[in-house]
Amino acid sequence: MHISENISSSLRNIFEHKMRSALTLLGIVIGVFAVITMFSAVNGIKSMVMKNMEQLGWNNSLLLYPGEEGNSTSTVSSRHRRFMYINRSQKPLSFDDYEVLSRQVETKYTYGMIENWERSPGTQGHKSDWVRVNATNNDFFHSKSYEVTEGRYFNRMEDSDALKVCILGYNFAQENFPEGALGKYLKAGNMRYKIIGILGEDKLNYTTGMNFNRWERERDLNAIYIPLSTAAKYLSSDGAIGYIYFQAYGDKDFPIMKNAIRQTMLIQHNMSHDFQFNDVGAFMFKITDELKDMMKKLNITLSTIASISLIVGGIGLFSTLLISISERMKEIGIRKSIGATEFDVFFLFLSESIILAVIAASIGTLISKGVIMIISSALKQQFELPWQGIALGFGFSILIGIVSGAYPAFKASRINPITAIYFND
Repeated sequence: MHISENISSSLRNIFEHKMRSALTLLGIVIGVFAVITMFSAVNGIKSMVMKNMEQLGWNNSLLLYPGEEGNSTSTVSSRHRRFMYINRSQKPLSFDDYEVLSRQVETKYTYGMIENWERSPGTQGHKSDWVRVNATNNDFFHSKSYEVTEGRYFNRMEDSDALKVCILGYNFAQENFPEGALGKYLKAGNMRYKIIGILGEDKLNYTTGMNFNRWERERDLNAIYIPLSTAAKYLSSDGAIGYIYFQAYGDKDFPIMKNAIRQTMLIQHNMSHDFQFNDVGAFMFKITDELKDMMKKLNITLSTIASISLIVGGIGLFSTLLISISERMKEIGIRKSIGATEFDVFFLFLSESIILAVIAASIGTLISKGVIMIISSALKQQFELPWQGIALGFGFSILIGIVSGAYPAFKASRINPITAIYFND
């Protein structure tokens, strides 16, 4: 018997018993749906966390600041405490260091940072007595995923010529300039800055519903930003800057970038090791590996639980095929009497079992895709349909189809054609 004839015969028998076939498929459909959805949820969460870690500027990143090399720590929290422990007798990082490093070291993002509090006399209409003034460059905004929604970023002339312009954080602008700030002037300390841009609200936290380092990002959006060159010239002694941030393009580029920074700094500081690294990248590698390992174990656990539905569906398929043998005795007898071999009958029942499993897997996949689309739309986060889950769902379904159909197919193939023809007589 040809394969095409087997398939058409199997499909005809399936559609002749629609209710029985639907109930038989149900267990496998639920199992495949559960496996694929579990894979998608776990992979989606992992992808979302990794993406947002990169948007926070944590991925493949490195902080350079004054100190003795070898005494730095690798914790992210130390980033916000380190200025308390800097030995002031050591040579600080300078704006010249920043310029040399930004020219000579290939990175995805590089920015320097000078952080100051400046008293504001309140003559420009804003309410704050003190203003947090952060001096940096445009890479800071890009690495943190802060977008300018009004006005613009710093241009090249403002960066290089130390012009007195500023960009307002979203929270600062909302509180102090509710009627609009673009083009106005803000006085902080002895400086008067023209407002050229306003940052938008924190989309990373408020649009995804995830709490990613919210306290720091709220603080960032409650500050004003001026060009690094401006602060180095007017607000800093001898052009000293607090720290320099670097981010590599990928995992492979990170150690190359770090080594290039070290070599350049040794040359800049006459072979003096008066700088140190806060190796955020190494810390994030560890977190990433732990996250991947945890997600892998979770995938295995959830897939094992979901596979129970497939096994239950296989038992239902096995029972249905056994019952259908007695219903199809006359068909078996006629097929054998006109020349069908035992293998032909065996393959007929086995192919029906496999076709049922494939149909169930297809329905389960379609349902899973629909549910994933709904979840993605509700959470505003793209969850992909994982090929691993689809492969596992289809593979396990076909295996269930083969295992469940093997014995009924073997039993049907061994039936005596004379007994089969006169079975109901």
